[in-house]
Amino acid sequence: LEIGPNAVLTPLTLDQAHTTPLLRAGKPEVSTLLTALATTHTRTELDWRPLLTPQNTTDLPTYAFQRERYWLMPEAGEVSAPAADELFAVEWQETSAHVDETRSRRWGVLGEANEAVLDGGTVEVFDGLGAVAEAAGRVDAVLLPWSQDTQARPPASVHEATERVLGLLQRWLADERLPGLPLVVLTRGAVRAVPEDVPDPVASAVWGLLRSMQTEHPGRVVLVDADGTVPASVLSSVLAGSAPETVLRRGVPMTPRLRALPVAGRRPDAPHWSSSGTVLVTGGTGLLGAAVSRHLVAEHGVTDLLLLGLHGEQAYRASELAAELKELGAEVTIAACDVADRDALGDLLSGLSGERRLTGVVHAAGTLDNGLLESLEPERLHAVLRPKADGAWNLHELTRDLDLTAFVTFSSTVGVFGAPGQSNYAAANAFLDGLAHHRRARGLPATSIAWGLWEEGGINGRLDDKDRERFTRSGFGVTSRSRGIALFDRAVGSGVPAVVATPLDRTGIRSGGQVPHLLRTVVPGGPEGHAVESPAGAGAAQSPADRLASLSPREREEWALSLVRTEAASVLGHASSRAVTPESSFQDLGLDSMTGVELRNRLNAATGVRLAATVVFDHPTPEALAGHLLERLGPVAGDPMSSVLADLDAGLDKVDALLAAAPPREAEREELAARLQALVGRLKKPEPAPQAQEEDDALASASAEELFSFIDSRLS
Repeated sequence: LEIGPNAVLTPLTLDQAHTTPLLRAGKPEVSTLLTALATTHTRTELDWRPLLTPQNTTDLPTYAFQRERYWLMPEAGEVSAPAADELFAVEWQETSAHVDETRSRRWGVLGEANEAVLDGGTVEVFDGLGAVAEAAGRVDAVLLPWSQDTQARPPASVHEATERVLGLLQRWLADERLPGLPLVVLTRGAVRAVPEDVPDPVASAVWGLLRSMQTEHPGRVVLVDADGTVPASVLSSVLAGSAPETVLRRGVPMTPRLRALPVAGRRPDAPHWSSSGTVLVTGGTGLLGAAVSRHLVAEHGVTDLLLLGLHGEQAYRASELAAELKELGAEVTIAACDVADRDALGDLLSGLSGERRLTGVVHAAGTLDNGLLESLEPERLHAVLRPKADGAWNLHELTRDLDLTAFVTFSSTVGVFGAPGQSNYAAANAFLDGLAHHRRARGLPATSIAWGLWEEGGINGRLDDKDRERFTRSGFGVTSRSRGIALFDRAVGSGVPAVVATPLDRTGIRSGGQVPHLLRTVVPGGPEGHAVESPAGAGAAQSPADRLASLSPREREEWALSLVRTEAASVLGHASSRAVTPESSFQDLGLDSMTGVELRNRLNAATGVRLAATVVFDHPTPEALAGHLLERLGPVAGDPMSSVLADLDAGLDKVDALLAAAPPREAEREELAARLQALVGRLKKPEPAPQAQEEDDALASASAEELFSFIDSRLS
């Protein structure tokens, strides 16, 4: 227990011990203390008598009242949940291409077109985003053919490639002229869709980064991986469909589906653990690495372990872990080593020979640094890539000539599904999945396990309650340590190069709205999402504009506020929107950058507008956000001012174009400036006082110098 005015030390130890703060700054002491006691109760026995005295009983009303259950119900037990609902593989299924022969899309290709990427269609090549933005009205979609620098090799190439894509995406999102224009990123070798594919892990990392971008900005980007020139007609059908990612093999489109792996024994050709030789575990002193190490010794007869970590024997409870493993009968070496340092890792592995030869690898090292894509600096991208991607590639190159029986990497579902605020982490984990397929295609053992959320341990231990709640609210369950170890064995024994290990809550996924495209086989019957959203919200029973047209101004405000409060309550996990008051701060309610993106996405889907990712910070209360939402929805059809504002907007556009084409002479400029200044004054003060009216009259006849002098005096 941390006794102090705020939770200062607790976050530093979440991945190493059970810690709970008793007080939090700005929070009521009573509720914070009760929360701390409840948290402690889930981990140990408490004596509740000092708190729950007989005098603290509450009389219930005699009338019918609404109630909610707050106590934890007993778990059904691990054996009751079908194991097939916890281990999956991604498969690529052929889909029919519905080509619309009546429409010919106009394609923009970004970058130098050294070779034809499209077969047919109208193509215009642009050398940069500025040129694309200026021609936004001339093209229907922009194609970005991605290719890495052929001179670079992993791991340097994965850093170069993802940083380049990150920078382009940030500029794309920042340009206000591009929101309605879809971006199609065309890669080669990002996934293994057919047996003969040999994936490029660097391209896989680019896909991982883009998957997270899709969760932050739905409908802005589509992923396509092709093995040759792409027929324009097929690409048009992909863009018109609902799949956020598609593979083209010999011109045939394929989309991903998650398939449950059957419960079965180990396949004869699957990786396995040898009782002779040494097994290397990176991140071996962390909670997950330690749990796997114990399991390898106790259940698989591994007799020699080399555990690597940044702090080596100085890591938390490292000596206790070593003693425990030795008691189980294993030789244990704990070494401080940065697996991203190829030379240091090579020196360490060179000492393993003879009876201590290396026979197996478990790569469980990793780190987190969450942040929205728009604000993600390249340094934060590289810092997250290093332990996972660099470390895995170093292990791959330094051991590929050895007779390994198993090569296991700990990946994450974030790399498969994407997640808001985790584009760097998604890229790193997608690299691991791509590397596993790459190794298996070359006849080397490999298993990449994309873990969901563990009850405790590993990187997930550093997630706060809001992160965990958001994860489970999305329909993904939490894996206990014992179940995770069982899934570890099933994953390695399945013989599948890359698996997804997480429980799925099908009801929760369906109730969450659109079912992700990847889950539609295992979660049938839910509403389907769309890769490219219609700005008008096509398909809805009644568009927001139609609904608002039938409402009075006061009713429009109530509708917008109710929508914001309802969606905010859903994101925060409240049972009712009553918990979200109109004037309360989103920050005080518990929204952070990632839950803010989730709220923004829900409002976008409900209204068809495209709000900024930072909208909850720019408009920090439900009331302010509702007002902004109405502004973005624009004037309602039938409003007396609608036509006036439309004409005014068109007129201003015409004036702007004329000024750009032919700058006016001095006298004309002064006259135009005076008229515009007078109009601005009238818009700010519709019913001016006599003194203000005199000022308006004076401004109407003022010279340019007098106008600027007047403005300077008001600003000073």
